[in-house]
Amino acid sequence: MTPDELADRLENAADQLGDAIARRVVHTAELGRGMIRANASGRPGPNVITGRYRSSWEITATRIPYGAQCTIGTNAPQGRRLEFGFFDMTDSIGRHFYQPPFPHVGPAVPRMTATLRDQMAGAVQEVLS
Repeated sequence: MTPDELADRLENAADQLGDAIARRVVHTAELGRGMIRANASGRPGPNVITGRYRSSWEITATRIPYGAQCTIGTNAPQGRRLEFGFFDMTDSIGRHFYQPPFPHVGPAVPRMTATLRDQMAGAVQEVLS
């Protein structure tokens, strides 16, 4: 391979890299949302009562130069309380509350990180092959 051919190949790969990364970031976010939903399907995470909380988890994907970013989240009011719990809380009419945490997002983060790392390596292989 000549230096000019190599330069052309690398330029072509650079043009394709953003799309490959974007596809793989969204794929990783979908898998992450699935992991969170699975963790929110009973102990040690929260129990399922109606399934509305579990289905409230959504992905927001945004294209950025040479890739994408995704946010996985919920607007459900109980999300933070279920993940982190709260201790020794008294409300405005004097009721005392204690809720232990039922982590379901935190345990998924290391697996999402490993998946994203593998997906980025795959994106580079995809555009260079």
